[in-house]
Amino acid sequence: MAENHQLWGGRFTAEPSKYVQAFGASIDFDQKMAAEDLIGSLAHVAMLKKTGILKADEADQITTGLHQLQTKLAAGELHFSIENEDIHLNLEKLLTDLIGPVAGKLHTARSRNDQVAVDMHLYLKKHLNKILPLIKQLQETVVKKAADNVETLMPGYTHMQHAQPISYAHYLLAYFEMFKRDYDRFEFNLKHTDMSPLGAAALAGTTFPTDRDYTAEQLGFGAVYQNSLDAVSDRDFILEFLSNCAQLMMHLSRFCEEIVLWDSQEFHYLEMDDTYSTGSSIMPQKKNPDMAELIRGKTGRVYGDLMGLLTVMKGLPLAYNKDFQEDKEGMFDAVTTVEQSLTVFNGMLETLKVQKEQMAYATTHDFANATELADYLASKGLPFRQAHELVGELVLKCIKEHKYLKDVSLADYQAISPLIQADIYTALDPKTAVERRNSLGGTGFKQIKRQIAAAKALLKMD
Repeated sequence: MAENHQLWGGRFTAEPSKYVQAFGASIDFDQKMAAEDLIGSLAHVAMLKKTGILKADEADQITTGLHQLQTKLAAGELHFSIENEDIHLNLEKLLTDLIGPVAGKLHTARSRNDQVAVDMHLYLKKHLNKILPLIKQLQETVVKKAADNVETLMPGYTHMQHAQPISYAHYLLAYFEMFKRDYDRFEFNLKHTDMSPLGAAALAGTTFPTDRDYTAEQLGFGAVYQNSLDAVSDRDFILEFLSNCAQLMMHLSRFCEEIVLWDSQEFHYLEMDDTYSTGSSIMPQKKNPDMAELIRGKTGRVYGDLMGLLTVMKGLPLAYNKDFQEDKEGMFDAVTTVEQSLTVFNGMLETLKVQKEQMAYATTHDFANATELADYLASKGLPFRQAHELVGELVLKCIKEHKYLKDVSLADYQAISPLIQADIYTALDPKTAVERRNSLGGTGFKQIKRQIAAAKALLKMD
């Protein structure tokens, strides 16, 4: 009779084919969690020793072996095999090679189901604590850029048409608010990631007198799953992470879209630094905003990571299923994509040159001040709807005559309405228009300075 030499192979009479082994193995990607797996095992064996489930000398042998594996892992000396399927069985096999059969006692009161869940919680918690500072760093860059551009004027847009003049700092602070919400979401994500599933075993807990609170404390988790079925089958913390990543990447992508547009000759509001641009293999004059485009493009893959796991999860019965093997690659991909995108985007924004003159020119060669004229008339007592109609007719006349509102003579203004006086030209000035918008959250310079001060206080910036 043929034998199965897998660590789980006792009840099997035949080995899986090489093709099936390769299809079912996850070691190619879950080796990313090798460090976390060893940390989880060290906490587990410490608990087995504390509770007397293992003899002290056995637990000490295992602990010594695990520390040796940590040293070898750090030195790049561990080699994993597809025959051992995943990171858990690979490390158990390597531990057995080091210390002998006593290594088999490490798996007492534990399953790969709670083991892999621990690894993912540890891995994601570690990377959440990397992503949060990266978001904060980007927020600080946005605030510094805003502080340098309080009185930098630009057209504000709706429907990608000139709408009203605004401060470039006001525009930047809109993204600060988006990133603030992103930060809050990732911070909340930590709450659901900072939980220990260790001790849930396969699905039903264990008959051994384990101490789950002790292992949670050893691993630095703030809470313990209260239901063993939920502990091994919960992937909400990853879905929450991927959803947060998708929203963050969407915000970066919107920002990048405007950078790409405004770096073009048609706008020329911004100029990308050479270090974040590339050239063309055929057109020597080209300077392409490739990093902004690439971040915009990478947003799609993060959306895919989220939709992939949502689809995997949608029909799974409790508790563990092999489908869960598909929960890791999307998480790994999103972690890498978001960390790299935040780092690159921050550097790109820091070095971005603002073409203040071109922005200001655009606010004086458009009809973005039409609302100022309508508001002016309304403030003199004319119903706003009548003022809106009068100004709309005047704008049409100016377009036909190839001039702007600032070019209309006072006599022509007074022919439209005797309410209009010489101070209309001050009201139409883009800087005046921006400065006067001091309603809460508006683009007025006082409001912008208030927003910057609030942002700095939140970030505790000097």
